[in-house]
Amino acid sequence: MIYVFTLMDKPDGLPLRLRVRSEHKAYLAAVADRIAFAGPLMTDDGQTMIGSVLAIDFESRDAANAWLAGEPFTRAGLYASVNVHAFVNLWPQKAGFPPAA
Repeated sequence: MIYVFTLMDKPDGLPLRLRVRSEHKAYLAAVADRIAFAGPLMTDDGQTMIGSVLAIDFESRDAANAWLAGEPFTRAGLYASVNVHAFVNLWPQKAGFPPAA
């Protein structure tokens, strides 16, 4: 099952996000083969990161929550709010995704 994580940073979180970002990206790399999509939430000008949206395949909600507990931004205390929802993708993506590398 894919679980979608909607993770909003604390209002003053940008410096912390930038400090921990390389650890966060390495942690994501460990599950890269199970990521449906992932990226930062931005302000409307597209310049400032204010959170994250991650859609990752896990065997259960417990596994998703355990993964999130070890995630570097979570451990660093970056998030003001966390939502985790099961997700079924019923629409093929055609926009907003970078070309495959």
